[in-house]
Amino acid sequence: MTAPLPESTSFAAAPALSAASPAAGAAGGSANGATTVAIDLGDRSYDILIGAGLFDQASSWAGLPRAAVALIVTNDTVAPLYLERLKRQLAPLYGRVEAVVLPDGEQHKRWESLDVVIDHLLAGAADRKTVLFALGGGVIGDLAGFAAAIYMRGVPFVQVPTTLLAQVDSSVGGKTAINHPRGKNMVGAFYQPMRVVADLDTVDTLPDRELSAGLAEVIKYGPIADPAFLDWIEANLDALLARDKAALAHAVRRSCEIKAWVVGQDEREAGLRAILNFGHTFGHAIETGLGYGEWLHGEGVGCGMVLASELSARLGLMPASFVTRMTRLIERARLPVTAPRLGIDRYLDLMRVDKKNEGGEIRFVVIEGLGKAGMRGAPDALVAEVIEAHSERHAGASTPTEPPQR
Repeated sequence: MTAPLPESTSFAAAPALSAASPAAGAAGGSANGATTVAIDLGDRSYDILIGAGLFDQASSWAGLPRAAVALIVTNDTVAPLYLERLKRQLAPLYGRVEAVVLPDGEQHKRWESLDVVIDHLLAGAADRKTVLFALGGGVIGDLAGFAAAIYMRGVPFVQVPTTLLAQVDSSVGGKTAINHPRGKNMVGAFYQPMRVVADLDTVDTLPDRELSAGLAEVIKYGPIADPAFLDWIEANLDALLARDKAALAHAVRRSCEIKAWVVGQDEREAGLRAILNFGHTFGHAIETGLGYGEWLHGEGVGCGMVLASELSARLGLMPASFVTRMTRLIERARLPVTAPRLGIDRYLDLMRVDKKNEGGEIRFVVIEGLGKAGMRGAPDALVAEVIEAHSERHAGASTPTEPPQR
């Protein structure tokens, strides 16, 4: 079925990217050998440092705000791997280096965990110069960043992402939040970090499932902004899955360049920045509907991109071959490509609680041509057809409450 085109807001990112950001293979450098990608936001601008071995280089931490106290927020998976290493680097710079270790998992991105961080700050009489360090993946980065945004109306913080997903997406751009039972990331603030330190060596300790989840956020940048990058991902996916450092460095750098370009024009998601949510409307519904933590965020996004690609085709914007191409790539990345059985009404109810919606209408990021994304509404009946076409019923998958099998 091809439906009439609803009113859309379109954004052609690729032409501006070719003029405004470094070409593939080029990037800024720094004295410690890291690649540097700059986020240009005036007096709130900052650098993303990308490279191997950054944890143990003093230059990674030089020039940050000084304070009596630094607080590292991390989780009980990351802490045994990296907490003491980060403490050693920060000890010469701060009078006290403290840590809050939270339980791992999306289900803990909630008020209670946020309160643990705020309570620690208050109990230690932390002042407005205290610097928070978010050491972990997207959950920790979002939660620690939100704590920094609201404690004493704002204290400095630094993102130290340890997952691929966080390095290419959630640590960059200043979105901070916690989840609510009715919707993902519905309580939060735009609050930029002072720096992002993305040490590629941390990818070595990621479980395979987390690596694949991160690849979902890498893949999205191709269809929304850079067709050549999509070609490159297809050609180099095996190297990325094998954790080849050169391939990872390019993937993280190019992803951050694209996001930096978008955020530099639309920090607070008034328009262009919405294209970064390709696949997320469907994906967030899956995450919330199954219960936070059943699927990883990147798994929801991967499946969501298949559905959003199908919607793009059924709106007459893209050929069916594009859906096949995206489905094959996402499946090769070891991500789910079939939607769990939540029920169509449940999907629609969940998607109506979405930050992109306007006037009660569900708005989807769709692809209108490779490198060109747009925001459109779609009839509920058409959305239902899209979900049905890629549901577990048709694919014969297992029960919807099980995480995708690896």
